[in-house]
Amino acid sequence: MSAPTVTAEAAPMSKRKTLEALSGLLLVLFVAMLSSTVVSTALPKIIGALNGSQTQYTWVVTATLLTATATTPIWGKLADLFNKKLLIQIAIVVFLVGSIAAGFAQSAGQLIAARAFQGIGVGGLQALVQVAIAAMIPPRERGRYNGYLGGVMALATVGGPLLGGLIVDTSWLGWRWCFFVGVPVAVVALFLLQVTLNLPTVRRKNVKIDYLGATLIAAGVSVLLIWISFVDDSFAWASWQTGAMVGGAVLLLALAVWVEARAAEPVVPLHIVRERTTALAILGSLAVGMAMFGGAVFLGQYFQIGRGYSPTEAGLLTIPMMVGVLISSIVAGRMITATGKIKPYIVFGAVVLVVGFAMLGTIDHETSLVFVGLAMFIVGVGVGMTMQNLVLAVQNTVALKDIGAASASVAFFRSLGGTIGVSVLGAVLARRVTDRITHDLAAAGIPASGGGGGSTLNLDALPEPVRQIVRAAYGDATGHIFLISAAIAVVGIVAALLLRPVTLRSSLDLPDTGRSVAVGADAVDGAPAFDEVSVDSAGREERARR
Repeated sequence: MSAPTVTAEAAPMSKRKTLEALSGLLLVLFVAMLSSTVVSTALPKIIGALNGSQTQYTWVVTATLLTATATTPIWGKLADLFNKKLLIQIAIVVFLVGSIAAGFAQSAGQLIAARAFQGIGVGGLQALVQVAIAAMIPPRERGRYNGYLGGVMALATVGGPLLGGLIVDTSWLGWRWCFFVGVPVAVVALFLLQVTLNLPTVRRKNVKIDYLGATLIAAGVSVLLIWISFVDDSFAWASWQTGAMVGGAVLLLALAVWVEARAAEPVVPLHIVRERTTALAILGSLAVGMAMFGGAVFLGQYFQIGRGYSPTEAGLLTIPMMVGVLISSIVAGRMITATGKIKPYIVFGAVVLVVGFAMLGTIDHETSLVFVGLAMFIVGVGVGMTMQNLVLAVQNTVALKDIGAASASVAFFRSLGGTIGVSVLGAVLARRVTDRITHDLAAAGIPASGGGGGSTLNLDALPEPVRQIVRAAYGDATGHIFLISAAIAVVGIVAALLLRPVTLRSSLDLPDTGRSVAVGADAVDGAPAFDEVSVDSAGREERARR
């Protein structure tokens, strides 16, 4: 056993300095979240300007999700070894380089590559901001700062689509500023953190980062996503390419499970994943992530290509879903705090989510916007009542020392579900749109090879008859993918029903590990309760009292 070494960089931070540092952390978290939401309504214009395809449209979103998902746990492990402040600054620089590269992209392929690199920085910021806040603020006081986090998330979620729409509709800015807009804000946050953030460096000796496990998981999922994107288009379902890619993905993921079972510090701890509540929460998060990310990312495309609205108008039209998320998360959170019960709200939210997606599954290019808005609001209510509460259910059942790993596992699989959902539903949408356009062009007596409607999202370059066929094809096909989202979300209902009905505990830690609370709280305050805290490779602690 080896004891952790603590390098004190400064005295404990005062409340004023904590708020100053928190402002920098929240600013950079806002920029990271904004980078995903700001392109949601702008992507049709961006891909159209770059003459990209529906598959490339999907991968602009998928690339960032994939790299952020794969790197988040690695950044968390690095925080156990190196200076947290330095890691946050490195993540900001990576994010900045990716943002600038995306803004200067000259083709859809270059944009996808830049977004993948940007996702590495996003993964670091998502992980490290939470780590830094936990290192700055004692657990007993951390609750009062949750409102700031919620406000930042709400602002980025609601404001991103509107900002993206305004940028692409402003002639003297253009779509490239969707990526440039976060650069000056991130630079300000970089310098603000340099001045205000002052954290001790806590290093656990013999910590091993599971690079092999993370690589195998990312590689296995990537191969599957690539296969999903190209099957039935570039090659047939029953082909040697399908056999090679699916077989390779299964082999890589099987090796990942084998590595994770034997790794000293696995990216996805299997002993936590096997616990009933955690396993069910992961299953529910996978379903919610696939349904929400996979469905919501195409709403901007539906409003612009399927209905002919501008990017700004598309951003305004997506507000009902964001309002549903905000209202339901606040109301459900207060009711859960008052009653201590969590399962009824998760079950209700999962049912509402399926109902909302089922309603969206009936839309076409002529559906009333009032009906579409109501359906989006209901989807938002379902998301707000399930997503964060699934994480809370897991945190309630694990010991304090395992909360980070358990929460990260749920977040990892939720992001993974979103990545798969975007890719799968994007592939389904592309195939259905292509078939519909080919059929309608033939019915109108227009040669499919000359119409060009199935290969580009640049509607301005199409003749008016073809443009109308493409709009109808996208508007009608979008309802089909929402039906698939509803079917996926049913898995979330099953997982929620199987959760144990428990009352949330009022203590920070489980009863049999209560002593760790004193260590954690006192350590943050700069007054350790024990002379020595030894941590072995599995994360177990041994303490010797003074």
